[in-house]
Amino acid sequence: MVTAIVLIKTEASRIPETAEEISAIQGISEVYSVTGEWDLIAIARVAKHEDLADVIADKLSKVPAVVHTTTQIAFRAYSQHDLDAAFALGFE
Repeated sequence: MVTAIVLIKTEASRIPETAEEISAIQGISEVYSVTGEWDLIAIARVAKHEDLADVIADKLSKVPAVVHTTTQIAFRAYSQHDLDAAFALGFE
């Protein structure tokens, strides 16, 4: 799985609506409204690196109120939550 963190600037008057629209995109697992320089942060999780182009360039960046994005691609996950989930696959 490939994970990307997308920092998003939007039109200020449409932050909640933009977050809802982005969260409906297949491949986007989470969207957060945040303080600071960026308005939203989205987490994209896709099967292949090439799928990021479909999710981010072809869909997310074309949401009407999105003004600018910057994408960070994750190399490794270090949180205990992610590691526990990976080793618990298939066990109930």
